[in-house]
Amino acid sequence: MDKRAMWNEMIGVIKQDVTPATGCTEPIALAYAAATAARELGEPVRFVDGWVSANLMKNGMGVTVPGTGMPGLYIAAAVGALGGDADAGLQVLKALTPDVVALGKQYVADGKITVSVREDTPHVLYAEAVVYGENHRVRVVITDDHTNIVFIEKDGKVLRDQRVDGGSGEDPKIAFLHTLTLADIVDFAEQVPIEDLAFLKEAERLNDYLSQEGLTGKYGLKIGYTLQQLVEKGVLADDLSHRIQIRTVAASDARMGGAAFPAMTNSGSGNQGIAATEPVTVVADFLGVTPEKRLRALALSSMVAIYAHGYLPKLSAFCATVTASMGAAAGMAWLLADNEPLAVIERALATMSGSIVGMVCDGAANSCSMKVSASVHAAYEAVLLALSDVRVQGTDGLVAYSAEECLKNVGLLASQGMQQTDEEVLRIMLHKNKA
Repeated sequence: MDKRAMWNEMIGVIKQDVTPATGCTEPIALAYAAATAARELGEPVRFVDGWVSANLMKNGMGVTVPGTGMPGLYIAAAVGALGGDADAGLQVLKALTPDVVALGKQYVADGKITVSVREDTPHVLYAEAVVYGENHRVRVVITDDHTNIVFIEKDGKVLRDQRVDGGSGEDPKIAFLHTLTLADIVDFAEQVPIEDLAFLKEAERLNDYLSQEGLTGKYGLKIGYTLQQLVEKGVLADDLSHRIQIRTVAASDARMGGAAFPAMTNSGSGNQGIAATEPVTVVADFLGVTPEKRLRALALSSMVAIYAHGYLPKLSAFCATVTASMGAAAGMAWLLADNEPLAVIERALATMSGSIVGMVCDGAANSCSMKVSASVHAAYEAVLLALSDVRVQGTDGLVAYSAEECLKNVGLLASQGMQQTDEEVLRIMLHKNKA
């Protein structure tokens, strides 16, 4: 593949994986299925039955659904069916009205919404909504990607059927990612015509707006707001490290706390999008770089995050804010390095592979902000060490000599080594607090 073709492919991948979403993408997937089913129903919705994969159940149980003030998949299915915009994809809930929210809460309270785990699906990411009216019934199935509708059935008549067996064949995007090296990605970010990257301005705008919203102290665990108050009291230093941490975690606070504003995602996750972009934005602001350099750093961060995530399952017990923060580390290192940025990036990624890797995903919730905070702090620390020619060596644990092999090893840990962990995490979540 020639260079220009490779660049075009990378631009296509970024555009595919860096998209806006209002709310956590797992409950949003079920809301989108329900909204699509309700549109096909053609009459008022009376009941909704939801079915999801175990991983989607784990990620959707505890996170606040935007505009509702309630957590979980039940309210997501309810408001999706009653007032979701089936044409808006991951922003299906962007225009909820108070009346729809109130009705959705009533449906949940009256037992008109059910959500269960689909044990027999081979798909890690699976969301199914069956919507009932007075006279009709519609079933919609999403697999493998949060908006990938593969099956629609109305009153027993199949309207769409694009189902495939889970894991059948390699995703062409993943196959392409596995042909790349970090040098390819750095070259792309540095050399591709700047007009081809203009669309990434929106990623910075959306996620930085969420950060400002989170700093109001109205959302989630208020971690960003609280840390900012500690800076103003003089308990924490007002340095670049804390600015990165505070502004990034504030965006996660807002997103996980139900702010009715979109996040720009990365690899299907708003928190990953925030972790990949906001640290780069903060460093770019600190350095006062040109708009072009800012865009190139965002492109590098976004693409490295996607590249690293390409070795991971769609959903797993591995907290993927870590790989997203590896993208941020690449972008920050590129901005801060006086020379040989590729070598600095490689050292930073190797060090991250030997430090924060292994953080468990125990479902989407307000506490995800803590994981975002830890990940971006580790990223900036790894960059500072890399700038001083320090890295975790390839003889240590999961860390290899090359950064590419480090990322592959992280992927093996997530996809092979943490399967039993994933099952146990969900079991604990479903049975805790029973005493």
